[in-house]
Amino acid sequence: MCQLFPAKVFVILGVLLLVPGPAVAHTVRPSVVTLEADAQGSVSISVRTSAEALLARIEPDVTDTNDSPNAVEYDRLRVQTPETISELFVPFADEMVTAIRLEVDGKRIPLEYVSIDTPEIGDRELTRDSMIYFRAVWPAGSESMTWHWPEAYGSNVLRVSVAGSTEPYAAWLQTGERSEPIGIGAGGTERGRLEIALDYLVIGFEHIVPKGLDHILFVVGIFLLSAKFRPLLWQVTAFTVAHTITLGLSIYGIISLSPTIVEPLIALSIAYVGIENCLYRELKPWRIGLVFMFGLLHGMGFAGVLTEIGLPRSEFLTALITFNVGVEFGQLTVIVLAFLAVGWFRNNEQYRSRVVIPLSALISVIGIYWTVERVLL
Repeated sequence: MCQLFPAKVFVILGVLLLVPGPAVAHTVRPSVVTLEADAQGSVSISVRTSAEALLARIEPDVTDTNDSPNAVEYDRLRVQTPETISELFVPFADEMVTAIRLEVDGKRIPLEYVSIDTPEIGDRELTRDSMIYFRAVWPAGSESMTWHWPEAYGSNVLRVSVAGSTEPYAAWLQTGERSEPIGIGAGGTERGRLEIALDYLVIGFEHIVPKGLDHILFVVGIFLLSAKFRPLLWQVTAFTVAHTITLGLSIYGIISLSPTIVEPLIALSIAYVGIENCLYRELKPWRIGLVFMFGLLHGMGFAGVLTEIGLPRSEFLTALITFNVGVEFGQLTVIVLAFLAVGWFRNNEQYRSRVVIPLSALISVIGIYWTVERVLL
C-alpha cells in the first residue's frame, strides 16, 4: 500500500470516468429578476431565465431537465430559432403576468409583457438563457413592495434598484417564497448593517442547508472517516480556511476560474473522499492537504453564488464575512446531524462495515455521476 500518495484512489476514479455516463443534461438554475424603478414610479423588470424550461413546464423540484417527464419537449424547444421561441412565448407571457405578483403598499400592481430576447442556437449542450422584459407603474409616494415569483417557475434571485437609493436590494428566494417588504420610499432599498448581515448569514447557511447537497456530501464524507474529534476538527478547519481564501479572492476579482472547470472538480472531490473512505481504515498524512485543496475549489463555488446575488457596495465586507459565517453554521449543522444519526454507533466494531462503507460508496457514486454530468454540460 502506498503511504505517500493515494494512487489507488485515482486509479479507481479514472476507471469510473471511463464508464459511459448519463445523457447530456441541462442544469436548472434560478431565474435572475432585476427590477428598476425611476422617480416617477415607472418600473422596468428583466428576467434572465431559460424560456425553453418555462415553456416545457419543467418542474421546480428538478435540478436536471433530463429528470423531468417533460424533458423531450424541452429538448425540442432547445433547437428552435429565437423567432420561433418569441412566437411561442407570447401566449405564455399572458400567463406569466397573471401569475407573478408585484404588490406595492398591499395593492397588486399589474404587469405588462414587453418582449423576449433569445440568443441564436449555439452549443446545444449548453443551457440557453433568454431575457424576458416586463414593465409596470406604481403610484408616486409608495413606501414598500413585495415580490412573488410563481412556485411553478422555480427559485429566483431578486435585485431591486429604486431611484434615490445608492444601494440595490438583493435576495435569493426559494421556490414559492415571497419576498419580505422592500422599502421603495424616500430611503429607497437601503438597509442597515445588521439587516444586511442577517440577510447574508441566512443566504450562506441556506447555500449549505438545504441547497448545497454537493457540499453536504463532502462534509459527511470528511465526518465518516474521522472516528475521533481532533482529526475531524483539523479537516474541517483546513476546509474552512481554504474556501475562505478562494471565496474572498474570487469576489475581489483576484482569481477567476470558469464554473465549467470548478463544478466538475467539486464533484470529483466528493467522489475522492467517498472512495478513500472505502479503501482506508484511518486517516492518511495526505488527507488534510487534499481537503485543503478541495476547500479551495468549494470556495470558488461559493463565490459563484455571491456573484449571482450580488454584494452591497456600502457593506461589501460585512456581507462577505456573514455569508461565510453562514456557510460555517451550515457545515456545523451537517456535522451535528451526522453525529446525532450515527455518532452513538462510532465505537462499535461494525461501524465501518455498516455505516462508513455503505455511505461512502453511495457518496462516491453520486460524486462520479455529477462529475460526468458536469463535464458533459
